[in-house]
Amino acid sequence: MISGSPDYRDHGLEFPETFLFGSATASYQIEGAYDEDGRGPSIWDTFSREPGRIVNGDTGDVADDHYHRLDEDLDLMQRLGLESYRFSIAWPRIMPTGSGSVNEKGVAFYSRLVDGLLARGIRPIATLYHWDLPQPLEDAGGWPQRDTASRFADYAEAIGARLGDRVHTWTTLNEPWCSAYLGYGSGAHAPGVTSGRAALAAVHHLNLAHGLGVQALRSVVSNDAQYSATLNFHVLRPGDDTADDAMRRIDALANRAFTGPMLRGEYPADLLEDTSKVTDWQFVRPGDLEQIHQPIDFLGVNYYSTATVRTWDGRRPRQTADGHKDAGGSPWPGSEMVEFVQQAGPYTAMGWNIAPDGLEELLVSLHEQFPELPLMVTENGAAFDDQVTDGAVHDVERTDYLQRHFTAAHRALQRGVDLRGYQVWSLLDNFEWAYGYTKRFGIVHVDYRTLERTIKDSGHWYAELIRTRAIPRGPKSQR
Repeated sequence: MISGSPDYRDHGLEFPETFLFGSATASYQIEGAYDEDGRGPSIWDTFSREPGRIVNGDTGDVADDHYHRLDEDLDLMQRLGLESYRFSIAWPRIMPTGSGSVNEKGVAFYSRLVDGLLARGIRPIATLYHWDLPQPLEDAGGWPQRDTASRFADYAEAIGARLGDRVHTWTTLNEPWCSAYLGYGSGAHAPGVTSGRAALAAVHHLNLAHGLGVQALRSVVSNDAQYSATLNFHVLRPGDDTADDAMRRIDALANRAFTGPMLRGEYPADLLEDTSKVTDWQFVRPGDLEQIHQPIDFLGVNYYSTATVRTWDGRRPRQTADGHKDAGGSPWPGSEMVEFVQQAGPYTAMGWNIAPDGLEELLVSLHEQFPELPLMVTENGAAFDDQVTDGAVHDVERTDYLQRHFTAAHRALQRGVDLRGYQVWSLLDNFEWAYGYTKRFGIVHVDYRTLERTIKDSGHWYAELIRTRAIPRGPKSQR
């Protein structure tokens, strides 16, 4: 066994018996059946129909047709040996208008999913919100409006009452950074709004929804469930010797805007100062921070790449690329003087740099900031241009990516991080938001014409990791 190789291509490293190996998906990206069994429209149904929003005009109308292929996909998970499955519940399936009566046909689908997981010995990790806001709530103002957080709590209570005897882990929100800043700041994601003030109001009301949602779940769940939130952290690198202020600003907007209220009960003072010309934060009412600051059992960590920033001097052309589709607005309200610098490769098909050391650094940093809070990697994976050859997908780059990032996670464990598990993104190739079906993240290939599933080499590698609980040799391991 190679010990501590500098490129993170270690193998033979063993994970504890309690470490939870799984995979993750999101409802709009895989389910299809967009108008069946009472499901109402979401903001992504609307957004994907607006010309120019999605590459090739793709929509999630069919996606992977998971809604109709549930049993097949459950068997696939069992074949891979998954110990957990992180899925999201489509709010418009449960409450088609975002509030009011519950659609029991929608509940029945997720009940079948949970029962099918349990029957196969797979732990259900249910995410309440992975970006598919019911369109009627957006018509009423969406996340910039306070009432949306209250409607989320109602939804959490309704689904918690129906599945709360069987779901092992509840996650309130997935990546509220994306929901707020890409949805209401840059306009790259649904609903496509470009307003710094709206984005910051959305930040607060998403935080409030988390706190209210945890309380609502706890009031109705009957088993010994765990509660969490999942954040996508920005691991920052300096672009030059002027980068300190740029890194601080982006850290405040991307990371501490959520960990501050959720985990400390306060917004960072520098965040409020940096954004004071954008908004006065009067949407934060007395008592809100106490509502947001609820105890959770672990923090979900999503990680894909690092970001390099520096202060823009106003003279050179400003680089704005930060790894997301440019839709004209800015996801960084109050930080217009920050520019993102192109990082050294290698890159994934998304153009994101491959940096397993960033995952180790992030996990250690979070452990140092919040030493009593367990962590779980709730998303990590990579898009590459996969091809099926003679019934197989030899995705060498993805397998190598996973080996290196599992090595990083193991190194964090060895450094004392309380890391409880790892959910690979994604189980299936799927609708990749504004990129449509042009980017493949799955460890299982999906032919979008026939919907045939094919386990990729990375999936077989992962199954071996789960079976042995030790990192297998990868395709680029030193011999």
